[in-house]
Amino acid sequence: MVINRQTQEITHHHVFELPDLLPKKYFVVANNTKVFPARLRGRKLTGGKVEILLTSPLGNSRYHCLTKPRLQPAQKLIFSDALIGTISHNNNIEQTIKFNLEESILRPTLSKLGTIPTPPYIKRFLTHASDYQTIYAKYGFSAAAPTTGLHFTPTLLSKLKASHAWHELTLNVGLGTFLPVKAVNITSHHMHQESYTITASCAENIKAAKAAKKRLLAIGTTTLRALESNLQLIPGSRSTKIFLYPPYQFTAVDALFTNFHLPHSTLLMLVSAFCSSPNTPEKFSNFSSSLLGRAYTEALRQNYRFFSFGDAMLIL
Repeated sequence: MVINRQTQEITHHHVFELPDLLPKKYFVVANNTKVFPARLRGRKLTGGKVEILLTSPLGNSRYHCLTKPRLQPAQKLIFSDALIGTISHNNNIEQTIKFNLEESILRPTLSKLGTIPTPPYIKRFLTHASDYQTIYAKYGFSAAAPTTGLHFTPTLLSKLKASHAWHELTLNVGLGTFLPVKAVNITSHHMHQESYTITASCAENIKAAKAAKKRLLAIGTTTLRALESNLQLIPGSRSTKIFLYPPYQFTAVDALFTNFHLPHSTLLMLVSAFCSSPNTPEKFSNFSSSLLGRAYTEALRQNYRFFSFGDAMLIL
C-alpha cells in the first residue's frame, strides 16, 4: 500500500515496485541489526525447567532478560556444564542475569546454546532460523528482527541501491519496540531503552544528502526512531527511549516504509503521528477517522496481512 500524506490518496502495489514508486529525490536508510540467538532453556537447581529471553547486554557478563517462570533474586540457573547464570535483580518486567563466564567466552557460548527468538505465530513459515534475519543484517544484538527489512530480496535490494543511495545504521531491537501500551493515558507509558549506533560515514552521507535537498526514506520504525533521537547526527553509540505519538513533528525522516502494526503498539502510535498534523494537513482526533485508520480499513477490505511476515506500506 502507498499512502500519500498530502493528497491522502491510497493506492495498491507490490513491494518489488519500490524502486519505481520512490521518487528519485529520496535516499534510503535501513537498520542492519542482527537477531541474536537470545532464547535459552535451562533448569533450576531443583530441576524445574526455565526459559529466558536475553533482551539487552549490560556488560560484565550481565544481561537484561525476560524469564518464564518469573524467578527470585539470587536464584541459580544451569544451562550447560559450563554455563551457569544467577538472577541478580528484578523490575516490573525484566530481570537481570549474571553469567559465570567472561564476556570473551560468554558470547560464543550463548550463540551455540541459544536459539533465535522467533514469534510463535510465524514458526510454521520458517525453514531455517536465518529466515528471521534481514538479508543486510550485520551487527548488534537484537531480540527480534526489524521486520520491515524482511521484505527485501537480493534482487530488490540490488535494484533499489542502483536507483537510490542506501545507508545503514544499527538499532538493537528490544522491549522498547515490541512491548504494548497498557496505560490508559499513553503519556504514562514507560518506553524501554534501546541502543543504537550511527557510524561517522553514515552520518556524513546523510548530512551531505540533506544538504543536497534529498529526502530521507526510513526502512522501518526502528530506523526512524534512531534518526529522530539524534537530529544532529552525532556519530557513535547511544540509547533511545523516544516514544512518538500524535502530535509529533518529524524532523529527520521524510518518508517511511513499514509493516502494518497491531492495536495498542507504540509502532501504531508512531505511524499515526507520521500520518497526521503537523506532518500532514489532517489533525489526529481518533484512529478510525484518521488517514491511517482509513488506510487500515482499506487494508482489511483488501485482505492485507499483519504481523511480522505481513504486508507493508510506503508512506510519502
